[in-house]
Amino acid sequence: MQAMEKGRYRVRPAETAADLDAAQRLRHRAFAADRPDAAPGGRDADPFDDRCTHALVEEIATGRLVCCFRLLPLADGARIGESYAAQYYELSPLADFGGPIVEMGRFCVDPATRDPDILRIAWAALTRHVDATGVKLLFGCASFKGTDAAAYLDAFAMLKERHLGPKRWRPRVKAPDVFRFAARLRRRPDARLAMRRMPPLLKSYLMMGGWVSDHAVVDAEMDTLHVFTGVEVGAIPPARKRLLRAVAE
Repeated sequence: MQAMEKGRYRVRPAETAADLDAAQRLRHRAFAADRPDAAPGGRDADPFDDRCTHALVEEIATGRLVCCFRLLPLADGARIGESYAAQYYELSPLADFGGPIVEMGRFCVDPATRDPDILRIAWAALTRHVDATGVKLLFGCASFKGTDAAAYLDAFAMLKERHLGPKRWRPRVKAPDVFRFAARLRRRPDARLAMRRMPPLLKSYLMMGGWVSDHAVVDAEMDTLHVFTGVEVGAIPPARKRLLRAVAE
């Protein structure tokens, strides 16, 4: 991933052990700090970190880390079983997906920071990377905070109504605890409430024509509900592509 600057922020790849440590500490603050068993100043780390490129979004003026994510490149769908998501989803339907694919994971923004420009520059950097490497599919796990599905029923109903993945690619159930929202929900979504409860990262995927699995995994360890999310780069609406590339210039 190439470094870039836009407005108050820059994106760059992690280069040192200290960079990775900073990303893991930010991930801990974003994902685990409010859990009763969380250790203050802890780190969120797993074996996939060593295989990924880590992107850091920093304030230019202060060098403060405000966002991070990681990318796991795979040659094609035949390698998708090596991904983080494959621990939770049976992904064999995607094995025939041709061309380079990349998993984006552990995306988080500093909980103390509220600036939409952070998400914009992160997607701009990702757009540059996708264009430079010819990626055909971007995928990952988009997370809802907490494990109570009742808090997100309108959001899940909207996912069922408008955003389920194509049957030929759709992941199958693998995790022991899942919420099968596509099969269980019989409600029409309240669109305003659904979008209010939809995670910001998932909103970004959906605006690019992204699609989701028909079930959510209940991840008690991370205290989240997450859905497999895919974006086929060739299917991104032209207007959205133009906007992404304009920000990336």
